[in-house]
Amino acid sequence: MKKVKFEFSAGGLVFKKKKVLMIRVKTLQGKIVWTFPKGHLEPGETAEEAALREVKEETGYSCGILKKIGSSEYFFTHMGRTVRKNVKWFLMKPCKRIANTTIEALGTKWFTFPEAKNKSAYKLDKILLKELKNTLNHE
Repeated sequence: MKKVKFEFSAGGLVFKKKKVLMIRVKTLQGKIVWTFPKGHLEPGETAEEAALREVKEETGYSCGILKKIGSSEYFFTHMGRTVRKNVKWFLMKPCKRIANTTIEALGTKWFTFPEAKNKSAYKLDKILLKELKNTLNHE
């Protein structure tokens, strides 16, 4: 019996003018989906640093963190091994678009909340959107 592999990631929900930024990516199964930017923590990197770096790499936006808005955990299988992934999420504001950067995602787009909910491929993304909406409504 193989042990479960643990992975830790961080990501950002970038918000401006009642819209949230999503990325278009190819899943491990080869499906094209819309989701939020996130990625692994590099050695010695905090979750906040990883989230800012990943958002910049995947979207081309340099951002600032406003606050932590939650975490998600899920399991998936990769190369015959079960992976348990924990992701810390941060609410971010875009500071500037970085020119001449290579964007890792297949595409990026700003969506309203209803559009983002409709485009979201994952149940956890829909939960994050609800948390984001609740956070913004209480500020």
